[in-house]
Amino acid sequence: MALGLRTRRAVRSVFRWGTLVTFAVLLAFPFYWMLITTFKQTSDLYNLKNDPFIFNEAPTLAHLRLLFGETLFLRWLGNTAFAGILVVAITLLLSVPAAYALARLTGRWGSRIGIGIFLTYLVPPTLLFIPLSRIVAWLGLQDTLWAIIVVYPSFTIPFSTWLLMGFFKSVPPELEDAAMVDGLTRFQAFLKLVVPISLSGILTVVIFTFTLVTQEFVYALTFISSASHQTVGVGVPIYLVRGDVYYWGALMGACLIASLPIGLLYNLFLDRFIAGFTFGSVK
Repeated sequence: MALGLRTRRAVRSVFRWGTLVTFAVLLAFPFYWMLITTFKQTSDLYNLKNDPFIFNEAPTLAHLRLLFGETLFLRWLGNTAFAGILVVAITLLLSVPAAYALARLTGRWGSRIGIGIFLTYLVPPTLLFIPLSRIVAWLGLQDTLWAIIVVYPSFTIPFSTWLLMGFFKSVPPELEDAAMVDGLTRFQAFLKLVVPISLSGILTVVIFTFTLVTQEFVYALTFISSASHQTVGVGVPIYLVRGDVYYWGALMGACLIASLPIGLLYNLFLDRFIAGFTFGSVK
């Protein structure tokens, strides 16, 4: 009996560790591929007889010199960070109070309005970039970062509002009633009670919004034409792909540098990020 129990525990342990190692390798492989490609020589990359997973020739820094010396990569990173921070701030400023108001709206109208707001997020960008370009031109924001800073909240706010509604609904109204009985106003109860409890959902909105700014392509390409005003998502593929020539080493280096901060952010707050997508949907 004891031997059988130990055998089952050993099998479960091997299965668990095997699963963890498998997923770890699969998830880490893209970063390893980008890293090794960044430092490989061009002749090593294009020689089909070479092993693609190791350095067959001495590593080189030529691709990084191309990336930082002949492109505006650092400027694109700064533009992306600036636009991302402002879009996140605008999204939180509008979606958090809107979601709270709709979550506390009695009757069926709160849910109906929330679904209606979410449906606006599902409209594809290919249908919107032409009318939005007219609005951007009317505002005089062509070829500036402010064009995407104004446009991006139009689809980050609907999704964030819908997401936070489910999270705020999971907070019992009785907690706020008790806080107001103790002397707090509705706004103070919201700030001191509801917001801390809903921090996982708010963090989810921050990560989602900032990730979208770094990856969005259609609007940034449509509204911005100058290289000095581009974001990473547009500048890298445009200026490192010239006709049928792909600067793979520089491309992979740019992708690695741009994705590492977001990857670290996801991993540091993974538990809260998952809770933001799951806990709010279960009351």
